[in-house]
Amino acid sequence: MPRGGVYDGPVSDRRKRRQEGAIIETATIGSLVEGVSEEVVGWRRHLHRNPELSFHEEETSRFVYETLESFGGLELSRPTPTSVLARLVGGAPGRVIALRADVDALPITEENDSEFVSRNPGVMHACGHDGHTAMLLGAAKVLAGMKGELRGEVRFVFQHAEELFPGGAEEMVRAGVMDGVDRVVGIHLWSGLPAGKVGVVYGPMMAAPDTFKIVVKGKGGHAALPHQTVDSIAVGAQVVTNLQHVVSRETDPIENVVVSVTKFTGGTAHNVIPGSVEMIGTVRTLKPEIRDGMPGAMERVVRGITQAHGAEYEFEYQRGYRPVINDDEVTRAVEETARDVLGEATLVRMPPTMGGEDFSAYGQVSPGTFYLVGARNEEKGISFPHHHPRFDIDEDALPVGVKMHVGAALRLLEDAS
Repeated sequence: MPRGGVYDGPVSDRRKRRQEGAIIETATIGSLVEGVSEEVVGWRRHLHRNPELSFHEEETSRFVYETLESFGGLELSRPTPTSVLARLVGGAPGRVIALRADVDALPITEENDSEFVSRNPGVMHACGHDGHTAMLLGAAKVLAGMKGELRGEVRFVFQHAEELFPGGAEEMVRAGVMDGVDRVVGIHLWSGLPAGKVGVVYGPMMAAPDTFKIVVKGKGGHAALPHQTVDSIAVGAQVVTNLQHVVSRETDPIENVVVSVTKFTGGTAHNVIPGSVEMIGTVRTLKPEIRDGMPGAMERVVRGITQAHGAEYEFEYQRGYRPVINDDEVTRAVEETARDVLGEATLVRMPPTMGGEDFSAYGQVSPGTFYLVGARNEEKGISFPHHHPRFDIDEDALPVGVKMHVGAALRLLEDAS
């Protein structure tokens, strides 16, 4: 199947063989997941009540560890102080498949009024990580019950600190969780996609979220005598405006690039022109070659504007996570899983998003794919975006994610290279 194409051909011989010799029938996956669905919802609500920030997920990781321990059949470890790795080694040798969930919350005060609203002031699961963790726990329980039938190994990676750069994924890789892994898969619950749908993206899927800081240094003075100053606010405003030319006039319009100034600070009073202003922002790119060219292009703009007006500048650029680039083969396996387990109508081909994700660290080690499970339900009032104080998920999405985890793991274990 070509990237971005539409699947309209006959079932492949490989797929027929897989179906005929499968460890478990598609209908049985649904039945097994139904048996853990109530627990999955309960786990999600517990985690939502008790959110913890990046690198501080002590109680969250303890809960995950103890829940996994109760299933039996799993080899558990703590790769970092606030993460958990569970290994399910089957009855025969085979591939090693990793499934990943992130466990951290955000520094946001929740404005929902559900019975399981956050109990930690100023901290909230506003991105669906509570659901990610609960879905992976559900998949671990289902697959642990099939241990003797599995060929190969499934690793359940409960990662800390996705929300805070430098992120937890790099630490997990350094700790060895990806050693020997053949394929890696992750799910993100998605507020822009209706519950019941599965969204896949071939190739570049999420952007590199770089950050920058610019200080414009002028000459302060009285606001009534601007000719005696070098107005840092006026110069800074031109910097903001002209940075957009890097996107609109120096980048191929076919490419996906974002440059956003998100904070502009300076000044102390209505009658004082400040000596300097500071701005920070983000740059989002999908292609490494475009990413590499952004710092130089931006600094050239800043340098030119400040020099033209007799000001000086400081420019800092920090590279964030790598872009998430999905492997075609693994993405195709996820598509086939969605068709078999949920039905053709559930599948949606999605464009890339300019959000960032440190799942990209795993893709540097093994082929993988990161895909979306819809969590939106307008009829239930569940329509707020990620990182909003009223973000929520339709809990009917949770069994969908568990089915996808289980189905994708089994397919990838059976699918010989």
